[in-house]
Amino acid sequence: MLKEFKEFALKGNMVDLAIGVIIGGAFGRLVESIVADLMMPIIGLLTGGIDFSNLYLQLSGAPAPTLAAAREAGATIAYGNFITLLINFLIIAWVLFMVVKAMNRFKKKEAAADPTPAKEILILTEIRDLLAKDRSK
Repeated sequence: MLKEFKEFALKGNMVDLAIGVIIGGAFGRLVESIVADLMMPIIGLLTGGIDFSNLYLQLSGAPAPTLAAAREAGATIAYGNFITLLINFLIIAWVLFMVVKAMNRFKKKEAAADPTPAKEILILTEIRDLLAKDRSK
């Protein structure tokens, strides 16, 4: 059973998946930083200084000045956080779209870049030409 588990865990697909998950996690944190540290301040500036991370609708409890205090007071809808996460999603979706598009373009170029026939085809063509030459004599 240990041998079977070792074969399963060390299969190429499992290792590839593990690497993809790790890189995906790091990529997610990178996108979060791009959104929170670079894009949201610019969007906040364009919208008159609105801090999206602190936008909320308090449903219960005494009115609170901050999101954290509103959450402690009771039910709160943090729609600013949703806006930030939506921007994160759109950036990740756009980057992944561009990566897949680039990979597809590369695959097409790779397929088109090899117009040379296979070695076997060249040999068969040469044999055919020699046979045709002998028949014409």
